[in-house]
Amino acid sequence: MLKPLFALPTLLLFGLLPQQPAANPGPSTIPAEAAHMVNPVKPTPESQAHAKKMYGYDCAMCHGTNGNGKGDVVVDMKLVLKDYTDPVALKDLSDGELFYIIKNGKGQMPGEGDRAKTDDIWNMVILMRSFSKK
Repeated sequence: MLKPLFALPTLLLFGLLPQQPAANPGPSTIPAEAAHMVNPVKPTPESQAHAKKMYGYDCAMCHGTNGNGKGDVVVDMKLVLKDYTDPVALKDLSDGELFYIIKNGKGQMPGEGDRAKTDDIWNMVILMRSFSKK
């Protein structure tokens, strides 16, 4: 009987606290210097195999195994993501912008941060671009 009385003040406290803004930047907050970065990496079969492995662990659950935006999490939560198999989906994003989004995240998508090496992220950009060429 008394448990609800103890829980109510906690719920009210958290309910009245100001909401935190999204932790990950949207496209309008990508710094200009990041947008103008040029991919210095030349892909190799080994580097692309590693990028595909990373993508399988960290990205496919939402973005789909082939980049179509229909991963299991997206389907279960009834979300809509871009279809990277469509060349139009990435045409307005530079390699630098894709690098920035993969590293820092966007919206609900967490970034790779310091977990991934710089070259691995650049190889991920190359992999993403390759989805629309198949």
